Amino acid sequence: MKLQVINSPFNEEQVKLLNELLPQLTLEQKIWLNGYLSAAQATQEPIVVTAPATTQSITKTMTILYGSQTGNSQGLAEKYASLLEAQNVDVTVSSLGKFKASNLKKITNLLLIVSTHGEGDPPDQAIQFYEFLHSKRAPKLEHLQYSVLALGDSSYEFFCKTGKDFDEQFAKLGATRMVPRTDCDVDYDDAAAQWFSAVQQEFLKQATAISVTSTESDEILGATTYSRKNPFYAEVLENINLNGRGSNKETRHLELSIEGANFQFEPGDSIGIQPENSELLVDALLGALQFDPATEVTVFDEILSLKNALQKRLEITVLSKPVLEKIKAYTEHNEFSRLLEEPNAWKDYAKGRDLLDVVEDFAPFTWSAQQFVDILRKIPSRLYSIASSQLANNDEVHLTISKVSYETNGRQRLGVCSGSVADLQIGDTLPIYVHKNPNFRLPEQKETPIIMIGAGTGIAPYRAFLEEREELGVVGKAWLIFGDQHFVTDFLYQTDWQRWLASGTLSQMHIAFSRDTDKKIYVQHKIEENAANFYEWLEQGAVIYVCGDEKSMAADVDATIHRIIEQQGQKSSEQAKAFVQELKQQKRYQRDVY
Repeated sequence: MKLQVINSPFNEEQVKLLNELLPQLTLEQKIWLNGYLSAAQATQEPIVVTAPATTQSITKTMTILYGSQTGNSQGLAEKYASLLEAQNVDVTVSSLGKFKASNLKKITNLLLIVSTHGEGDPPDQAIQFYEFLHSKRAPKLEHLQYSVLALGDSSYEFFCKTGKDFDEQFAKLGATRMVPRTDCDVDYDDAAAQWFSAVQQEFLKQATAISVTSTESDEILGATTYSRKNPFYAEVLENINLNGRGSNKETRHLELSIEGANFQFEPGDSIGIQPENSELLVDALLGALQFDPATEVTVFDEILSLKNALQKRLEITVLSKPVLEKIKAYTEHNEFSRLLEEPNAWKDYAKGRDLLDVVEDFAPFTWSAQQFVDILRKIPSRLYSIASSQLANNDEVHLTISKVSYETNGRQRLGVCSGSVADLQIGDTLPIYVHKNPNFRLPEQKETPIIMIGAGTGIAPYRAFLEEREELGVVGKAWLIFGDQHFVTDFLYQTDWQRWLASGTLSQMHIAFSRDTDKKIYVQHKIEENAANFYEWLEQGAVIYVCGDEKSMAADVDATIHRIIEQQGQKSSEQAKAFVQELKQQKRYQRDVY
């Protein structure tokens, strides 16, 4: 790529010299030069280039810690570590679960990248570090400079709470902020890049040449061709309803062609789908707003028609507290004010409702089309656990997606992604990308016993696990505990489990169908019924996996596991809690919950 004279600050002779030089530079030289020029500009020092020493010395040290539930924080930590290492920085990267908190006294520069899980909780791997830092045992940290990148989801009440807590606690312990904390929503790429750029600029004041642009970041890492920002359009090969006639559910088994995508994934990873809003819902919303669909608006530096913006770019189906608070500025409706003033009133209203409800219930509003779209955030991608092994299906990826459909306030509602996926025909395409989840992985030692617990679509990753083990010829102890509503209509992938039981790939299975008996039976009851066996497997080194709904299933399973360890291991409740925490630290208790 050549530098062009048009709009360039260089004269023709300078352009000629630059175009002669640039093709001869290595990537490392380009990075160094970029950083050097940035450093000179930041310090207003004259540019002097000297011959390189025979060996380069390390100019700065940095520790990057991450707390990750689904892999986002870890991915960013490793990416930024690579960028800093390429610029001669000595970088240590570690999970909060593996980092010894006492080592905080030994480091001087720290970047913390951490997500918030559920309703304001730290990720599993970060709990112990979080508790230590907030305890009386936490050391004074006057020697430390730090910065926090907080990942979260603004549709939750306690948005980025874990990152905020860490940031405040480091400051209370005397540490100095290198740059202010950045709170990222689900579409975090740009905000995270800006935070890292600010970190680099601060480093420039302390050391030489530690700067790289966001476009170079991708170049250095050899970024994959397809990503959340640039998805691969996968062709639909199969779209099958796994539920039998008469079921209350509609669960789709989707098979997608990924030929030519060069995707690399492992069992436990997910596929991200970038959805669009229902055109019917968008048209109804535009009608209620009384806006012209063709009105041009600017959305994330892109000029679009209002209809396109609402259908393809902006979230209109989830009501979060931040969105409602922004809307408040455009209405004087007394009932709307009470919605935000009375405790939990907004939650009760928001459940199952969307923006169309707000517009219809609390009109009139004083906003313009541009002001309206400025209130909204990007449509978040939807993540679905991969239900197949790449070893077994190299050019395909399989997904298990439950169609969300319900009625609220006299109107039928569909899930943004699942509602449209259910109607996909063979030959249609779907924009997808791979989302790595390093915290939900088969054991490195293939013969290690595994206990797989899931309900409904939480079964998906276990199909990938067993396909992988079958392909590798692993015949070890594997126990599946699965639950759903009815045996006859909702036993997802029944023939697969039966085949793996027959072959020995799956050694035992327990099933719980809650609506087939007067007393509802769930997966936690099956664990309880087999408590002695469950604890015996744990003593043999088994890894526990839990996948499914966090608030009900996963919470009940967790309580049951604690109780079994307490009873079968003859431990106190505190000892059982410590035992479970140790399992998590050793990655012997892994959860993929939502």
